[in-house]
Amino acid sequence: MIIFIASQLQLEADAREALPYQFDTCTKPLGPLRQAIFACLTCNPPPTSDNKSHTPAAVCYSCSISCHGEHELVELFTKRNFVCDCGTTRILSSPCTLRLNESTSQKGDVTGDTPAETNKYNHNFAGRFCACDDQYDPEKEKGTMFQCLGLGTVEDGGCGEDWWHPECLMGLPRPQPTETTPKEYKEETKQPIIEGQEETAQPTDVQEEVDEAPLPPGFPAEDDFDHLICYKCVNSFPWIKQYASQQGFLGPVYHKQPSESNEVKSEDKPTRDASLSSSETNKKRSAEDESEESASKKTKVETEGVIAETTTPSATTPAENTPPLHTKLPSAPTGTFSLFLREDFRNHFCRCPSCFPNLKSHSQLLEEEEAYEPPVSESDDEEAQNGRGSVGSGSTYERGEALLSNMDRVKAIEGVMVYNHLRDKVKTFLQPFAESGRPVGAEDIKAYFEKLRGDEEGIRLAGAGAGAADESQEGSQ
Repeated sequence: MIIFIASQLQLEADAREALPYQFDTCTKPLGPLRQAIFACLTCNPPPTSDNKSHTPAAVCYSCSISCHGEHELVELFTKRNFVCDCGTTRILSSPCTLRLNESTSQKGDVTGDTPAETNKYNHNFAGRFCACDDQYDPEKEKGTMFQCLGLGTVEDGGCGEDWWHPECLMGLPRPQPTETTPKEYKEETKQPIIEGQEETAQPTDVQEEVDEAPLPPGFPAEDDFDHLICYKCVNSFPWIKQYASQQGFLGPVYHKQPSESNEVKSEDKPTRDASLSSSETNKKRSAEDESEESASKKTKVETEGVIAETTTPSATTPAENTPPLHTKLPSAPTGTFSLFLREDFRNHFCRCPSCFPNLKSHSQLLEEEEAYEPPVSESDDEEAQNGRGSVGSGSTYERGEALLSNMDRVKAIEGVMVYNHLRDKVKTFLQPFAESGRPVGAEDIKAYFEKLRGDEEGIRLAGAGAGAADESQEGSQ
């Protein structure tokens, strides 16, 4: 019994680690939030063909567990300005069990609410990602996917915070799943990362030959950028193109197209060469110093250029007469490309009266976004210390203890005594099976509990009577 309780407590501890937040409150009443959401493919199956209609929808963290826990879910990670669709007309097959039902004034069974008109959807809500429209399978997916900062929605021509394969951002074919690529460092267990940030990786000891595709040549090393803006969003808001290769931004990473002109390819070549040296650092650790020296030289040249401009005779003029930053920016590169942003990119936008409206409509460019997180579930120890342990909280073992503590003392003692008595008898019954290695059958259990009820005598007599009847029948024949 002690081993079982310890095992049960470990399983529940693992569950709390996987689901650390409370899941008893739907976020819909809170309005639009940047929050982790989940698409339920059971309630809203993806279309089987292009001409089949599909109603995209997603639910918050709490509803994904409390209302759709047994369903097929796809984790979409965080999306901005999203309101939970659970219990609305977008999800008709399952009610919300967490919100207050206005018609009954009781919690649960909420259906038919009006969904938020501000929610924006893309193919992620059908379980598909990237320009290749791939279905993400964490068990089979190799390599890293990056989430676009999402300047534009699908309606704007953007991607709507889609997740991207590096190869698809560059218009290159993806490696086949069966291909293996040698690496010079240990394999890392990787998951998609939010907003292009560096992913969390757990090194594991593996052989030199692994099946994880490296970043394609020309793609920036993961340590070199914090966010990305995909080529769809860049094309939808071309004013941001002029910041490519400027302070806080990496050079453009072009999307190669078969119909590209030689002119665009020639423009792309310097960027590819510069990015290639950065990509080499991801493969060869010994080249890190050389790469850092090259990066520092580039920064020095850029800084000297800025100093040269700002130390002209006009440097003595008042600050308000200083020309805005965008007037000092070079012409925007042509072609289709994605932008990769450093951690401090927000500090290097021009905020003059003519440029600020572009930024104002994209709050993620002005300040770092904070994702909503439900309250963290308190540990059972904290609940016990605060005296708030209850039958509905804590582990199974502690809920039993809480139930006993709320019972009449005499009944509680009697219940424990009965339990201990039954435990001893069951242990005595199972002991011979454990010693002999014989499996316990259904008939064994049935006979045992009939014996506990005192039915064995009747069964024996009935069996003997049936046997005598059979013998007399055979004698008469």
